[in-house]
Amino acid sequence: MKSTLKISALVLALAGFTLGAKAQSTPASTTTTSGGVRYSIGVDAGIPTGKLSDNYKWNLGGSVQADIPVASKLFVTINAGYNNIFAKNVAGTAVSPADIQLLPAKAGLKYFPVSNFYIQGEAGAAFVLDKTKIGADNSAAFIYAPQVGYQFPLGGKSFLDAGVRYEASTKLVSTNSDSKVNLFGLRVAYGF
Repeated sequence: MKSTLKISALVLALAGFTLGAKAQSTPASTTTTSGGVRYSIGVDAGIPTGKLSDNYKWNLGGSVQADIPVASKLFVTINAGYNNIFAKNVAGTAVSPADIQLLPAKAGLKYFPVSNFYIQGEAGAAFVLDKTKIGADNSAAFIYAPQVGYQFPLGGKSFLDAGVRYEASTKLVSTNSDSKVNLFGLRVAYGF
């Protein structure tokens, strides 16, 4: 519980810092931004990797993200959402595992090395919604997610953001090293 509070405080402090930094400066406009904070709402899907793939099939969820400009091609990102990792029906067992339901909250950086193509890295916490159903010891896990993507302009300030990421976590069950939530994911979002 103490680590959950520390991670939550860190995410909130980073969010406050980045919003304060935005108020202090306005970066030069480039082809990757129309100036100001950009928002996106998206669908997240993924495929579990490692030991998680033994008992779980796929992930589906949604997220909202704010991209706050801090330099001409650099943004601070704040992302929150919901993920459901669907359990497999395991043959030969009386009880199949329960779905894993998480509320991820992440912050990070997004950099555009060339027009509309970006590299992004985020870290934060994934809060477990069904701790007792999945037998987790921890209420939250540290997560990190490197991502690459492309923003397709739709006209005006609107864009379609498509990114591929690898997301990994610390253990949900302290005595089981196989309880990490690792997946390859795809986020497709409408941005404005």
